[in-house]
Amino acid sequence: MNENRHFDVQSPPCLLCGRTDDCPEKYGEKRTYVEYNLTVHYYCLLMSSGIWQRGEEDEGVYGFLITDIRKEVNRAAKLKCNICKKKGASIGCVAPKCKRSYHFPCGVQKECIFQFMEDFRSYCWEHKPVQKFSVKESRESSQCTICLDLVEQLPLYSVLKSPCCKNAWFHRECLQYQALSAGVFFFRCTVCNNKNKFQKEMLRMGIHIPEKDASWELEENAYQDLLQCYQHCDIRRCLCKKGRDYNEPDSKWEIKRCQCCGSRGTHLACSSMKSWEQNWECMECRSIFAKSGNYSKQQKRSLAASEKTDGTTCLLEEPSPKCPRQSSGSQHSFLLQSPKIMCQSNLTPCSRLELPSSNRMTMSLSPLMSNRNWSLRKKHLRQQRREVSNILKELKLQINTKTTRLNINTENIWNSALKGFRQRNFSPTNAIEIKFTSCKNRLKTDTSDGSKHRFFQLLMLHLQNSSLFEGSSVKNLSLDSQALKENLYFEAGKMIAVSLIHGGPSLGFFSKTLFNCLVYGPENVKPALEDVADVGVAQTIKMIKYSNSLSSLQSTVHDCYEFLAAAECLRPVTALCDKNMLVNDILIHHVIKRIILPLESFSQGLKTLGVLEKMQMHPDAFSSIFCHKPERLSAETLCDLFTIHCSSDVNKAEGADFWMHYLQDVEITAKFEQGGESVVTLEDILLFGTGSFSIPPIGFDPEPTVKFLHIRYPVGNRLLNCLELPITKTYEQFKNKMEFTIRNTLRGERE
Repeated sequence: MNENRHFDVQSPPCLLCGRTDDCPEKYGEKRTYVEYNLTVHYYCLLMSSGIWQRGEEDEGVYGFLITDIRKEVNRAAKLKCNICKKKGASIGCVAPKCKRSYHFPCGVQKECIFQFMEDFRSYCWEHKPVQKFSVKESRESSQCTICLDLVEQLPLYSVLKSPCCKNAWFHRECLQYQALSAGVFFFRCTVCNNKNKFQKEMLRMGIHIPEKDASWELEENAYQDLLQCYQHCDIRRCLCKKGRDYNEPDSKWEIKRCQCCGSRGTHLACSSMKSWEQNWECMECRSIFAKSGNYSKQQKRSLAASEKTDGTTCLLEEPSPKCPRQSSGSQHSFLLQSPKIMCQSNLTPCSRLELPSSNRMTMSLSPLMSNRNWSLRKKHLRQQRREVSNILKELKLQINTKTTRLNINTENIWNSALKGFRQRNFSPTNAIEIKFTSCKNRLKTDTSDGSKHRFFQLLMLHLQNSSLFEGSSVKNLSLDSQALKENLYFEAGKMIAVSLIHGGPSLGFFSKTLFNCLVYGPENVKPALEDVADVGVAQTIKMIKYSNSLSSLQSTVHDCYEFLAAAECLRPVTALCDKNMLVNDILIHHVIKRIILPLESFSQGLKTLGVLEKMQMHPDAFSSIFCHKPERLSAETLCDLFTIHCSSDVNKAEGADFWMHYLQDVEITAKFEQGGESVVTLEDILLFGTGSFSIPPIGFDPEPTVKFLHIRYPVGNRLLNCLELPITKTYEQFKNKMEFTIRNTLRGERE
């Protein structure tokens, strides 16, 4: 039947209820058939007690024959509505012995239940079905999982409870709108996605679920956007000069999408990825993983997968990038294998040194140096630090040739550094030149990296022991209102970021909790008792945590009432297990909520030069320099670090022999004598040659070298990170000259 031909634009009253309202959500679709002089609401017709659908769907009105409709109208005209007291009440309550009749709109107003299933039964306000609520539920409130507004958990007509989820509550009106939109195929519990049990209960409670497809399935080209791949780089500092939307397949400017959501992207180069096969997650997905505790597991699986793909185990010890991998049957000691010998004449690798068999006994390694069975933990940290070094070197590409000079007073390192960082011409992207001064000495200019290394080492040491942090061995941010007012937390974060990019040392004093707050967000971090530096607060938490009875727990809570009230952690204690939630509330307040403003300010500072963003992209790698102390220097480490250069007239084997034998002696002496009789340490040698006590996370620039020259005493050229060593006839002469020079040079600097 043609609807356009029968439908009239006028709005006459419904023959069954007498109302002119046209509200499809409440009363169903309203239709007028001019040739039959008939206007009805769909729900009024459907719920009328004296009519059945005897025709086909295309006959009459929705399958109700016109003659049957007129008979029902005549029948209802004799019945008075028990609500509005007017004639035409076509719907009756199906409860036994109940004689109430009413119009459909009146029944809705009076909160009657109409079941749109089976026999289309109707129940009056006294006999309608109700949902069962427990006494505990009746005292609480919740959110409607559709509109997210507050729902009172009371046995009301306007409130419905999910039959399949304990804590899912809905407004009746919200559910009805959703049912009309989703249809019978997609209407289900919004929490657990249950369909059968949920629909059965909602039909029982009077929700109409139309037998149709979902409204969004009927829209033309509704899913057109899904046919397009996301092509946009969302990294804060996009390195691509052609823009964030530029995508060049099979190159470093190819866009990789988040493997979890697919709705965020990054250029391979912007996230330091070497190949498209590497996994990448956006920050939103990473936060979800961190909150669920699955992120670390996923990282381990990725690591294992990479091992399987490469055919090697990345956690095993890898050879130095300066030496070729040796076969298991090689008889050479590592002292002959580690350094790369370069000839000055042509700067090409020389052949491996071969010493006479008489010399090999002299160079045999001690058990300390030949023991390469290090723990997997240390090997993993080394791998992570190599990854950090590559990331920091990429960030260093932002540094330009313009120089900013900082005048640093060694006796007041913090104030002079703060003044320098706040001066108008300071820019983190400028190269940094340090001028050290003190009250006793006149201004001394030193533009070498050694001076810069020393400055950042002193600055990071001051920060570690400053009032901005609290804790003993590992640190969390403290709450210093004066520092917050002066924006010192921001400056501290900025100094750390600048230090890492400009060659400063590893930090190694961050707690895991602080690091995770920076990387994953404080809302996704669960602090531990070890994070509490305040002795009094820690004692209070312990008393609550180790209460062994309800009475002792309540007594402790009573004694700590003022503290708990100030921390907004007061909660009713009715069972012993309540102590766990109470301890968790105190920890979150004291370790996280209390310092949320310092944390936000500190995070803003760490964003300098893109450091925080890289931390969030590579959390495992950066934790190796923020949360772990750098490992102690070894002879092997220095052998790998310094590349040997020699002129053509120098006995290459003898020079390398003396150098590496000396490192071995220094390490053994330091171990067994604990520095008591040791004149020089490995750290002193590194300081003498580079100006740094430790190897910075970013590495040295230029790379450290050793040169053997015809000179009387060793020279440490810190500008070039070069050790110029004398050529001697015997090892004893070489050792004496090294110790004499290094000892007196460093002593003079300290004085």
